[in-house]
Amino acid sequence: MITALVTSRAVLDELREKIASLEGAGTRRRSVLPFGVSEIDVQLPGGGLGFGALHEVAGGGNGAIDGAAAALFVGGVAARTTGKVVWCLTRFDLFFPALAQVGLHPDRVIFVECDKEETVLASFEEALRYGGLGAVVAELVRLPMNASRRLQLAAEKSGTLGLVIRRWRRQTEASDFGMPTAAATRWRISVLPSEPLPVPGIGRARWLAELMRVRAGKGGEFIIGACDGQGRICLSSDTDDRPDQARRSFAQS
Repeated sequence: MITALVTSRAVLDELREKIASLEGAGTRRRSVLPFGVSEIDVQLPGGGLGFGALHEVAGGGNGAIDGAAAALFVGGVAARTTGKVVWCLTRFDLFFPALAQVGLHPDRVIFVECDKEETVLASFEEALRYGGLGAVVAELVRLPMNASRRLQLAAEKSGTLGLVIRRWRRQTEASDFGMPTAAATRWRISVLPSEPLPVPGIGRARWLAELMRVRAGKGGEFIIGACDGQGRICLSSDTDDRPDQARRSFAQS
């Protein structure tokens, strides 16, 4: 009887250790990457962008300027993670020095050049499932609901941060951004005039960051200073400059 009791306790202790280990891994997967801006972080569950989740970012229009701002926003997020970053794309027009200026140096990035969007989706999902990466980025025109669910599940399994940049070739494609996906957050980034300076010159670039959707959180609009050399943003003190064009939704375009 005593031997059986000791054995049962040993088995229970082993099970408790395994459960604690699994719970610890789940906690790591559910950790977040805060922006360091309290006004933004308070809107996000856990106080930041969730690891083990999918996040969408698009420019405020189909133009190259807003599209570049969205890519730099994502680059700044990826720069603040630890480890290699996989970037899947079909359009080979990334300006690497600009990514380095927001803290994402080319020696950290593995670029996966694809011939079509289906290959981007497959490569993106495979990289998310691989695990051990700081972030995985994909440039996509469309993100169907079924595909986004698979990507979300892959991110949850590995605990990796998944970042989708929605890129439009023409204005009619922008309406797809209004369709539902499984992404945890959805952002729209528009370029604003640079911060005013007391002397002649060009101040820090500014963006209108619209948190259009957040699961279990609250959206909002923020005028922010563009990512610095460490990928960090800041809240702009000048909130009067908010052009109507930047505030329009794609559904109204």
